[in-house]
Amino acid sequence: MRLENVWLRYHRRGPWVLRDAAIGIAPGEAAIVQGRNGAGKSTLLQLAAGVLRPTRGRVVERPTVVGWVPERFPADQPFDVHYYLVAMGRMAGLTSVEAGRAVDHWTERLGLTRFRRVRLPELSKGTAQKVGLAQAMLRPPGLLVLDEPWEGLDASSRELVPELIDEVLADGGSVLVSDHRGETVRLPGARRWTVAAGEVDEVAPTEGQAYAVVEIAVPAAQVAGTVTRLRADGHRVLGVHLDRLGATDGAGVETAAAEGRPGDAPVSDPEPPDVAVSGSTTANTASGGQVAR
Repeated sequence: MRLENVWLRYHRRGPWVLRDAAIGIAPGEAAIVQGRNGAGKSTLLQLAAGVLRPTRGRVVERPTVVGWVPERFPADQPFDVHYYLVAMGRMAGLTSVEAGRAVDHWTERLGLTRFRRVRLPELSKGTAQKVGLAQAMLRPPGLLVLDEPWEGLDASSRELVPELIDEVLADGGSVLVSDHRGETVRLPGARRWTVAAGEVDEVAPTEGQAYAVVEIAVPAAQVAGTVTRLRADGHRVLGVHLDRLGATDGAGVETAAAEGRPGDAPVSDPEPPDVAVSGSTTANTASGGQVAR
């Protein structure tokens, strides 16, 4: 999705809120939108989501399904949670059966089951925010747009937001998110856009860019191939160790490391750290919502 020379003002003779914005995001990418209050962050997000139309310029290649979560969920509506979400699912193009299944899944996933028959105006701010997140995810979005999504959520619920973002990215979707609470440190790989004086710019990565350590568990027989693929993709493998919960003895670690088999020895590599691998022999282990086009 790209903004091509987009200008926007809310009134014919009003000031320009955005001027000549030209920026884009690819499938599988996330971007954090930063800026002072009133700088135009929400305006940019609404343009991306299709809630607003540009005064000049255009937005191209917007995905068919857009999940949109505004900063303030409009809870002043005379519906209970279940009825509202099913209705929004139908509006997003789901059948009655599909909408019911999606609502059941997301109300359980987001801890909303006991609120299904509660009317929207009776919800707390945090619970209403969860309803907004559920609404945006009823159909897998190609673009997820989140305006201050952590606002009102308690500590345990804040982890839900990066989980949803990761899932959308893993499915090939794109994510735009704004935040003033510092929660976007949970998104170390995201691009950063700044909005100031009506202009949108991308912040270039610095040499001190943070790296994330990702731990994965794979069957012991697949460790060598996994390490090879990770290195081929440009990642540094910090080490490989064997989960001994299912092992009969601990012998042979040094030999295994020397031969490239699972063991408890670190793997040296001069590249910047961003991946750790664990081998395991035991693992089997407007109101927001969606815009369909």
